[in-house]
Amino acid sequence: MTIERGLRLMAGVVVTLSAVLAYVHSPFWLILTIFAGLNLFQSAFTNWCPAVWILSKFGLRPCCECDRPESASSQTA
Repeated sequence: MTIERGLRLMAGVVVTLSAVLAYVHSPFWLILTIFAGLNLFQSAFTNWCPAVWILSKFGLRPCCECDRPESASSQTA
């Protein structure tokens, strides 16, 4: 699994779980949905997401080798 797919999976699970919990338990769980949405929104502009860092620490790889700075520098040398 790649980081991009893991990120989509994580976002989908968070949104679905918080929606179910809001329906079953308390509407305050929708705050988690809002947080996930705002995080995805800001990452579209900043190209930074804390979940990407976490997923890379779990060993997931980027979908393309060209996403890594060290591979780009080795191609030019």
